[in-house]
Amino acid sequence: MEIIHTISALKTVLTPLQKAKSKIALVPTMGALHKGHLSLIKLAQQQADIVVCSIFVNPTQFTDPKDLEKYPRPLEHDIKMLSDAGCNLVFMPSVKEMYPSFPKPENWHIDLGKAEFLLEGEFRKGHYQGVTQIVKKLFDAVNPDIAFFGQKDFQQVLMIKNMVKHFNMPVEIISCPIIREEDGLAMSSRNIHLSETDRKNALVLSKALQYVKDNFDLLNLAQLLENAKGMINETNGVELDYFTIADGETLLPIENKTAKYPVALVAAKVGETRLIDNMLLGTNSA
Repeated sequence: MEIIHTISALKTVLTPLQKAKSKIALVPTMGALHKGHLSLIKLAQQQADIVVCSIFVNPTQFTDPKDLEKYPRPLEHDIKMLSDAGCNLVFMPSVKEMYPSFPKPENWHIDLGKAEFLLEGEFRKGHYQGVTQIVKKLFDAVNPDIAFFGQKDFQQVLMIKNMVKHFNMPVEIISCPIIREEDGLAMSSRNIHLSETDRKNALVLSKALQYVKDNFDLLNLAQLLENAKGMINETNGVELDYFTIADGETLLPIENKTAKYPVALVAAKVGETRLIDNMLLGTNSA
């Protein structure tokens, strides 16, 4: 496995492979890797000849400087995981490599559609501009045929798809299933910040989502939402930001169950740690 730190060195390695018609996959990450990330690597290996994993904690997508500062960065652990997983290349650029004028902001603002301002966009204003900014830079650096993202960041995947359409980029975006702990908690790099009590309390998020999924055909939408929110609001140490049953293509709340891609999405603060989760519903959930 080769570790590369600059765009020029990355292109030196990848260009001959691309000329030889090798299929290149990119798995963008911010490090602090877990089994969820490794599932992306595995899926990428099944669909491509070369797998590139990027590790870069992107400053432009953090709306809270303290959140950026405390984001975990266990690089030795991450590199060993990727090596053991058989990843071909790891791209670990510096902030200056990706943003030469940093901390002076670059001129970046694109139309990501109305969904940018819903849910996470409401709580983390400007977040998805930062996300799409760095993903565009990574796509330009790697020029992948296919890129893999986790479904846990459901809204992020939608925004990246919108960005790809905006620039008409020739890259296929694959959303990969959420990987959960045995008790149902969605794997996340942020889980490391949960205390033992927080960890137990956080289980209510996946339980509420599973409740909605199990009862989607039995109860009306208002009942589902009321009961799911009640489960979360009754849990000590958990502060609900939102729980919605939305159209997976627009993120607008659905008004009936005829939506083609219904999805339940939740965000809450558990102790001092903000977590998100979601679950596909109806016939689309298989």
